[in-house]
Amino acid sequence: MVHFTCDHCGKELCPDGDERRFILKIETYPARDPNELTEEDLEDDHMEAVSQLLRDLDDDALELEKPRQSLRYDLCEECHHKFVHDPLGKEISHKLSFSKN
Repeated sequence: MVHFTCDHCGKELCPDGDERRFILKIETYPARDPNELTEEDLEDDHMEAVSQLLRDLDDDALELEKPRQSLRYDLCEECHHKFVHDPLGKEISHKLSFSKN
C-alpha cells in the first residue's frame, strides 16, 4: 500500500481515508520577450562578437540556470485551500507580529 504525506504540513494522507489528497504542479521557465528587430540588426554581422564571447568563456566560472523546472507536491485539503487563496504566501507574511520588548 502506498502512503502519502502532505509536503507542506507533514500530515499523513491515506488513500482509503476521508482526507482528500491534492497534487500541486509548478512549472518555471525563463520568459522570452520578443525583441523588435530593426533593419540595422539584420545587416550587422554578429559572428565576430559571438566568437569573442566563446573565446572569453570560462567553463569553470559558468553557472547555467536550468531553463525549465517542474515541481510536484502532495497537499492535504487544508494546505491546498491555503495555497489556492494565497499561492505566494503574501498574507501570511503580513500577519506576523512581533512583541515590543
